[in-house]
Amino acid sequence: MAQIVRGPQAEWADDVEATMLAARALVAISAESVAAVEEVVTPTQLRVLVMVASRGPLNLGAVARGLGVHPSNATRACDRLVLAGLLDRQDDPTDRRNLQLRLTEQGRGVVDEVMDRRRRAIGEVLERMPSLQRVALIPVLTMFAEAAGELPDEHLWSLGWTSATTNVPAADDSIVQAAREA
Repeated sequence: MAQIVRGPQAEWADDVEATMLAARALVAISAESVAAVEEVVTPTQLRVLVMVASRGPLNLGAVARGLGVHPSNATRACDRLVLAGLLDRQDDPTDRRNLQLRLTEQGRGVVDEVMDRRRRAIGEVLERMPSLQRVALIPVLTMFAEAAGELPDEHLWSLGWTSATTNVPAADDSIVQAAREA
């Protein structure tokens, strides 16, 4: 049954439905990447690992603020990650009253596995698309992300994404500009 859309977006109802369909596919890819490591970490623990991977060494207060939880909850989550060998806790060299949390090699591996799974899955989807449509998709998705107010790189961890973009080609600025002018 079709959804009834009222207001200024009524004329875009098909666009909205197509975008929701694409979003559902992307959310499924993201969820599958998290499920792949669920025997190793909980979703909250993964957020902590991604936060540390994206922002560098953090203290427990920063982790608590980032998660939006009481410091004791952040401490428990981090303690579990330290015991699992995914985080390393050391004295802060600039303030020995604070501890710094850093990813271990194993913790970096968990984060990299999640991000690599996402990139591979998205790459497989793109590979199934005709090349002309794929090339046209890049500027459209870039403009969609900008219009949505996509989070700056330093906040991507809150959604379980790192800011690392290794092996990801940049969109051709001339294509993006042409699409904006269209």
